[in-house]
Formats: sequence, structure tokens, C-alpha cells
Amino acid sequence: MTFLYNIGLYILMLQKMFQKPTKWRVMKDLILKDTEDTVVNSLGIISFVSFFIGGVITIQLALSTTGSFYPDYLVGYATRETIILEFAPTIISIIMAGKVGSFITSSIGSMRVTEQIDALEVMGINSINYLVFPKVIALLLYPFLISIAMFLGMLGGMVACVYGGYSTMSAFIEGIQTDFIPFHMTYAFIKSFVFAFILATVPSFHGYYMKGGALEVGKASTKSFIWTSVSIVVFNFLITQMLLG
Repeated sequence: MTFLYNIGLYILMLQKMFQKPTKWRVMKDLILKDTEDTVVNSLGIISFVSFFIGGVITIQLALSTTGSFYPDYLVGYATRETIILEFAPTIISIIMAGKVGSFITSSIGSMRVTEQIDALEVMGINSINYLVFPKVIALLLYPFLISIAMFLGMLGGMVACVYGGYSTMSAFIEGIQTDFIPFHMTYAFIKSFVFAFILATVPSFHGYYMKGGALEVGKASTKSFIWTSVSIVVFNFLITQMLLG
């Protein structure tokens, strides 16, 4: 019953998010701030993780496909498919659930604890629109981060492949170009937009409706990470089944 109640409360939050919008001159500054907090400040960690995990993926694939029966370009081909279809949109989103999701929950939860949200309501401001909507708009740039993750993942894979002696640069690039299916990029970006919406709303829900004091803020952040990750995994399965199944 608690789960169904939370689902209903989450849907109600989404409805209220589009009601009684905040004035644009105020909303513009909120969107720019949330863009910096959620997108710009995540470039470093995403770049670092993507480059090195791309290298690890390539090494593992190279070790699994060694032998005279496999063409030289297979490592680059398999790396491209792995990074575009699953690593960049899904694994990066789970990492972002820990970084961005926890930040959103703790910031909104702190406002709940210090009664700033109550103050917004007293002033006649739709607090859900004021706090949640800018984050949803800011994370519309999330596919841009996924694009960077794809590029750096394949770059890290190429560096690991060439300097590890598993294949040549020309063979790796040939594999990246071989049998490329443009719809796979569309599929990845559709997932990215859905995951961006989850990253913006699920942590906001746990922060907005939390109860208690400062200790509960930490608990809400942990719960937010768990449910955001679970939501990403479930929707990853559903989208994959619908678009690729």
C-alpha cells in the first residue's frame, strides 16, 4: 500500500509541476543555476569514467576475441555497440543517480527541514514548479553528456587497444565504422531523455516529501539513489523491449 501511495503522490507532484508557473524572469535564473549544478558540474566525472571504462571494455573484448577466426576490426565494432547501446546511456545514468540524484534530494530536503518550502507556499508560490520544473528543463541537455560519454568511451577504447597491442588504430576505426545502424543512436538518445526525466523527478520527489530533521536528509538521499537506479533499470528493459525487441 505504501508503494502505491508513493506512486500516486509522485503522479500528483508531476501534475502540480505544470500548474501556476513561476514568472519567467525568475524561472530563467533557476534553470541556469540547475544547468550548472546538474550538467556542467558533471562533465568532469563523466569524462573520467567514460574514458577509462571504455578502455576496460575494449581490453575485455580484445581478450575474448583473440584468435585467427576473428577479423581485426571486431574489437572496434564490439566496443562501439557496447558503448552506444548500453554503457553510455544506462551505466552513466546510474552513476548520475548517485551524483546528481543525491544532490537534488539533499538540496530540496534541506529546504524542507529549514521550512523554506513552507515559506514559498505562504508567499503564494507553487513550490513544486519552482523547485522541480527547472531541473527537468536543465536536464534536457543530458543527451549532450551522453554524447560526450560515447565519444570518450570509444577514444579510451582506441587508446587501450592500440597501446595494449591488441589491434591497430586503422583496424579499430574500421570496426567503429562497420555496419553502423543509425537507429541505435536514436535508441540511445530516447533512453537518455527518459533517464533525464527520472533523474530530475524521482530525487526531487524524495527530497520534497521527506519528513524529519537533518538525519533524515541523508536517509532520503540514500533511498532516492536506490529508487532512481531501480527506475532506470526497469525503464531500460521496457524501452529496449519496445524499440529493439
